[in-house]
This record gives sequence, structure tokens and C-alpha cells, in this order.
Amino acid sequence: MAVFGVLAAALGVVGLVAPDALLTVMGFEPVPDGGRADGDHTLVFLTASSMAALNMGVYYVLAALADWKPFFRWTVPFRLLTCAVFTLAVVTGRAPSGFLGVGLWEGLGALVTGLALRHEKRKDTDAPLAP
Repeated sequence: MAVFGVLAAALGVVGLVAPDALLTVMGFEPVPDGGRADGDHTLVFLTASSMAALNMGVYYVLAALADWKPFFRWTVPFRLLTCAVFTLAVVTGRAPSGFLGVGLWEGLGALVTGLALRHEKRKDTDAPLAP
């Protein structure tokens, strides 16, 4: 959780400070300064999603520091949904193939989180009772 949080926050900061760098990482071709058409709000949406990523990253780090297991459980189905939506965006041609990495990151993170929670639950139920 903490690792995902730090990475989300860091990418949020990159998107706020250097949006073209974030676009490149996600597989989008940045548009040179002055090359955007009137009404192109790409940078507005990138700013909004970068701010959301920064906030979300901080939430994840704080939840990890508090060892807030219910929060961890809540993230699993929604990260799987994010994986499905982002993967579908690539498959349908709505997003470039480089964006598939974002979806796979979400899916892998959800699976690892779910498996870790399951492992901890089993460990807790298998622990001997205190005398």
C-alpha cells in the first residue's frame, strides 16, 4: 500500500510539474507548445487527474501507516475495475498501447493486495490462542 501510494503521489507531482513527461510515460505523444487547438482541454484533465493521483497517493500512504485493513480491502475491487476500464480503452483504440501498462499496474496491485490480505487473514486464524 505504501509503495503504491508513494508512486501514485510521485506520478501526480510529475503530472503537475511536467505534464509532457507524464504523457510520454503513459504512451501518449506530447503536443509541442502552441500546437494545441482551441478547445483542447487535455492539460486541464491531466492537471485534474494528477492532483487526484497525488491525493490518492497520500491517502494510501496514510492508510498504510495506520494499517487500515478495511481501506486495503476496499481498494481491491476498484483497482480491478480500473484495470478492466483502462485495458478496454486500449483494446478499443481509445488509448495508445502504452497506456496498457497503467491498467496492468492497477490489476497487479489489486491482486497483490488481495493475496497479502488473504495471507494475513490465514496467518491470524492459524495463530495459536494465547493462554
